[in-house]
Amino acid sequence: MERVVIVTGANSGIGLALCERLLTEDCQLRLCLACRNMQRAEAARSALLASHTDAHVDLLHLDVGSVESVLTAAQEVKARYNRIDFLYLNAGIMPNPQVNVKAFFKGLFSSNVINMFATAEGLLTQQDLVNSDGLQEVFATNLFGHFLLIRELEPLLCEAGHTSRVVWTSSSNAQRSAFSMEDMQHKNGTEPYSSSKYASDMLSLALNRHKNSQGLFSSVICPGLVMTNLTYGILPSFFWTLIMPFMWLIRIFTNTFTLTPYNGAEALHWLFLQEPESLDPRAKYHSLTSGLGRNYTQPRQMDIDEEMSEVLYTKLVELEKEVRRKPSERTADKEDNGQ
Repeated sequence: MERVVIVTGANSGIGLALCERLLTEDCQLRLCLACRNMQRAEAARSALLASHTDAHVDLLHLDVGSVESVLTAAQEVKARYNRIDFLYLNAGIMPNPQVNVKAFFKGLFSSNVINMFATAEGLLTQQDLVNSDGLQEVFATNLFGHFLLIRELEPLLCEAGHTSRVVWTSSSNAQRSAFSMEDMQHKNGTEPYSSSKYASDMLSLALNRHKNSQGLFSSVICPGLVMTNLTYGILPSFFWTLIMPFMWLIRIFTNTFTLTPYNGAEALHWLFLQEPESLDPRAKYHSLTSGLGRNYTQPRQMDIDEEMSEVLYTKLVELEKEVRRKPSERTADKEDNGQ
């Protein structure tokens, strides 16, 4: 029986590199590219079919930052497929990234340079916005939309006698210090990306606790420092021109500088080959590249509090109920107003 694999954010970068690697591994997959921009998704599909002419590659319009889009896409998935084997939650945004230039150059010539590039700790901030659902945009796209998608697809993910996998693309930028349970959406902070990625780490742990008995297993990966459109948006192009030789030099001394999307997808691909029962739910699986260019995966324990992850799960379920009520409330308001 062919395996069904859905990848969000699959039209470029790590998501597209993962799709290429999966089809190389198993050309009999039913691969679904779930993307916001359908023009780019179609281009990605064409590129994949050019190198895998017999592959089965479907497209799905999905904007994980929109509740309506997630609900619509989930209905389409349930109409198309009778099971899901892998759901790769790869889509993410980092809007309006800003760099503390002074801290950047200070760190560039210090012993902290590798950690600075690897985590952006103390260096990178973003300006978040509120979306049409009244949610913080980064929280909605990087975390809540994916959570809602999982909840909608539970009939296919938690099918009796079937094992399914959910895999989150997290980040080394997932810092506990950036997350506050009192400000789950990070309305009042300047590091919404870091907060959302730490929350996804916690949510993965909670999903395993709630869903392993139903056959659903969740894992988290870190792709390392990868040069993608998201990364290039952090600094002006001339900065990258200046520092890229330096970064390739650093790569000789650190295994976290994966640099290319293909290398960054290593842990995502590695998890595809593993038995879920053998994986550690408290581990984040890191894509690493040696100085000689060898790719490998290494688990590292996450700084996650189990009780805190349970509180997050409960709050997300409550928020889910709230956003599901809103459409009906808007309909009722229109009827009351005679519209």
